[in-house]
Amino acid sequence: MSQAVDNNKRLVATLVGFTAVLMWALLALFTAASGSVPPLQLSAMSFAIGAVIGYAATAGRRREATEVARVPARVYILGIGGLFGYHFLYFTALRHAPAVEASLIAYLWPMLIVTGSALMPGERIGWHHVAGVVCGFAGTILIVTGGDGVSFKSEFAYGYAVALAAAFTWSSYSLLSRRFASVPTSIVAHFCLTTAILSGVAHLALETTVWPQTALQWLAVAGLGTLPVGAAFYVWDYGVKHGDIQVLGASSYAAPLLSTVVLIAAGQAQATWAIGLACLLITGGAAIAAKDLLFKKGKRRVSV
Repeated sequence: MSQAVDNNKRLVATLVGFTAVLMWALLALFTAASGSVPPLQLSAMSFAIGAVIGYAATAGRRREATEVARVPARVYILGIGGLFGYHFLYFTALRHAPAVEASLIAYLWPMLIVTGSALMPGERIGWHHVAGVVCGFAGTILIVTGGDGVSFKSEFAYGYAVALAAAFTWSSYSLLSRRFASVPTSIVAHFCLTTAILSGVAHLALETTVWPQTALQWLAVAGLGTLPVGAAFYVWDYGVKHGDIQVLGASSYAAPLLSTVVLIAAGQAQATWAIGLACLLITGGAAIAAKDLLFKKGKRRVSV
């Protein structure tokens, strides 16, 4: 009975974590609708909204506030380094390398989560996890390139290296967060606030301020801060701490696919054969990776 209860909790936590992927699918649409706001400024504005959401959700919970106050400094370093570090590195990579290649390298993070999870206590990686994440990455290549292939050039080596650092930053944050499963998810509000401040400082140093010009653009910024750059980080924190982290890693490749589908529905992109094939690869890969969670609850996974 206890094993069944644990499996159910794990499944629920995994589903909660996956809602972050659904929210990240709105990132491209909201970003495009936000106008010409520079990326670091947009990050500062969005994370500030995300922090407000977190503080509002936990207002009046003294016990939780006390628990967060006792959290060691290394947890704050991990969280702030993960949220701010990833976004700063990703935006820097886009400044020094073509968007297609930089995005593909940065999106190695789901694969790094799945493979890196083998080093985590109590976790084992199975052949189906590897197969699932490979299928997902193949689908992502099709989504990002449109089936036209990629061309890596030596003059963009710095940008590629920074994109790879971004991938390692987010995967490390996700994996190491599992070591602090007892830390309340409400701490993410502090991470968001500090990330907003650091993004603002970086913006003032590196960018020219451009404010949204229309009500629609302001709504897009609010949407970013509420969902993909707000609530998504709270549910992701809960998912990686208590859910199946391999399944979450593999299923994260659904984000670029769903993002493209949203853009097509909004009339900002067209359906192609590459998108159809990517859909099969990513969906199939996620199903393969989730084999144990969905069909063999309670059984011990075979390691490779």
